[in-house]
Amino acid sequence: MASGLATAHHNACSSAGDGHLSLRRMRIDTYHENVAYMHRDCEVYRTEGFKALSKVEVRTNGRSIMATLNVVDNGEFLTCNELGLSNAAFEQLGVPAGQLVTISQADPPQSIQALHRKLAGERLEMRDFQGIISDIAAHRYSKIEMTAFVVATHRDELDREEVYYLTQAMIEAGRRLDWKEHVVVDKHCIGGIPGNRTSMLVVPIVAAYGMVFPKTSSRAITSPSGTADTMEVLAKVELSFEQMTRIVREHHGCLTWGGTAQLSPADDVLISVERPLSLDSPAQMVASILSKKVSAGSTHLVLDIPIGPTAKVRSMPEAQRLRRLFEYVAGRLKLSLDIVITDGRQPIGNGIGPLLEARDVMRVLENDPTAPMDLRQKSLRLAGRLIEFSPDVRGGDGYAIARDILDSGRALAKMKDIIRAQGAHPFDPNQLSLGALTIDVIADRAGVVCGIDNLQLAHIARFAGAPKVPSAGVNLFKKLGDEVQAGDVLYRVHANYPSDLQFARQACDKANGYTLGQASDVPHAFVEF
Repeated sequence: MASGLATAHHNACSSAGDGHLSLRRMRIDTYHENVAYMHRDCEVYRTEGFKALSKVEVRTNGRSIMATLNVVDNGEFLTCNELGLSNAAFEQLGVPAGQLVTISQADPPQSIQALHRKLAGERLEMRDFQGIISDIAAHRYSKIEMTAFVVATHRDELDREEVYYLTQAMIEAGRRLDWKEHVVVDKHCIGGIPGNRTSMLVVPIVAAYGMVFPKTSSRAITSPSGTADTMEVLAKVELSFEQMTRIVREHHGCLTWGGTAQLSPADDVLISVERPLSLDSPAQMVASILSKKVSAGSTHLVLDIPIGPTAKVRSMPEAQRLRRLFEYVAGRLKLSLDIVITDGRQPIGNGIGPLLEARDVMRVLENDPTAPMDLRQKSLRLAGRLIEFSPDVRGGDGYAIARDILDSGRALAKMKDIIRAQGAHPFDPNQLSLGALTIDVIADRAGVVCGIDNLQLAHIARFAGAPKVPSAGVNLFKKLGDEVQAGDVLYRVHANYPSDLQFARQACDKANGYTLGQASDVPHAFVEF
């Protein structure tokens, strides 16, 4: 009986004698990594001599992709006549399930020798970076090879000319937009500050002034919310390039997710390696940010570098070194750059998490008296710097223009136009459906708030479910310099699920992120405006 079953199984696995396999979408999220799946007993697997983690090429109808091979033993998961592809691989190949495909051993990437030279400490030229980045964008590198490249270019392994080469190569590997305008503005923050949703205020202010501001933003990877996550509370953000173009032509601005535009695609692949390793070197940061901005068609950029004890940049000398590198590469790319060093000692606004951050943004736009003043002021300063890129504005006048646009309601009207154009979602900042499960974190003694840990507050908000659960997050009641009494609520954690609440509670018990002391203990703010 057992022998009969084995024979039947072997015959089923031998039926793909022509080397073709039926394509199957496995619906597995491998985050920017192409993965192929084969049954161990598949005849093609045996005859080709594949092994787990082999680099393979999948072909059909003149299309092909590179992928890393995973081997399956369970026939219920995948049959011997099928080739499975992860979500990323299936979408890149672009053919329907059931299509017949062939699979073969992949040749090593042509740029692998350049990678080996970099690992040996050699300086690379433009053509070397072009080859490496082209292969990475085409998914010809395995995760191991990409990790080797990221480590080889980490910290001080690249000189400033190499950083320019890397940035230019990343631009060339993707799409480059042309808005047919002399001035196309953008604003970016290097990150690390929870609640810092200034883009959602700067875009409508600057667009209302009449400047072109096509803002493409990322979703959160390690933070409690990205600009795209928060904007998605208010409107659709996953728009086609044609939809985005129409909205920008009509309203001068947009706030969309950048994942559909194919701008600097190698950057998205490299981030999938850098973030799990917690690597964010100055060279990689500069190449990532500037390649995306130039690819998006920006001609003028305001860059926000926050400084604080728990920010990405923690001292003025470090900020100045980063500024010089950004300015050098931007100059080579002919991108006008204005760098602003800002206060990164604490979260910006009163909410951390998509719904809470959207509340803060709309309250500022509506000139609500309960709106967070720090978010309002920072947004006005950044918007003013962008407006000063206009040849019609004198230096120093931008802030007053931005303030008038916000106070008059023109920024709110422009934001409503953009929301409608992108596809509005119902939202009332005064009627929030926040996560019903809560934790109040209270002061254990009287004192002055002299420290707020950005990283820990972000961790707590993520443990609570943000950004996957938009209604989860942290609602702040006390900020730096505020006096508190024992028993005062410092912040409230919102969650939708008991397990998320428990994770957040454990994080709060370990370290609640607040330090109480005296007024003289509040750290000095390093700001340029």
